[in-house]
Amino acid sequence: MNSSKQYYVYIMTNHKNSVLYTGVTSNLQNRVFEHKSKLVEGFTKRYNLNRLVYYECGNDIEAAISREKQIKGGSRQDKIALIESFNRDWHDLSDEL
Repeated sequence: MNSSKQYYVYIMTNHKNSVLYTGVTSNLQNRVFEHKSKLVEGFTKRYNLNRLVYYECGNDIEAAISREKQIKGGSRQDKIALIESFNRDWHDLSDEL
């Protein structure tokens, strides 16, 4: 097993910050590109979610999936507090990747 692989839990939003999407991936840069380019059918394309406002990184896929479920299961207010603890002004973080 390759323990150097990185896994990311991330939150995307739209230009009004009105819709939040939580996902997990092993290639955050590529996944954000897919969302921004609307290459993936579904929720993020339908709601025009094109801004990365939160992410965290680890090397355990099971932990990443568990964390994604934990975030998804939380309230909108929990997600907002999480985002603002990491990215107070809700900047698009994709340029930093």
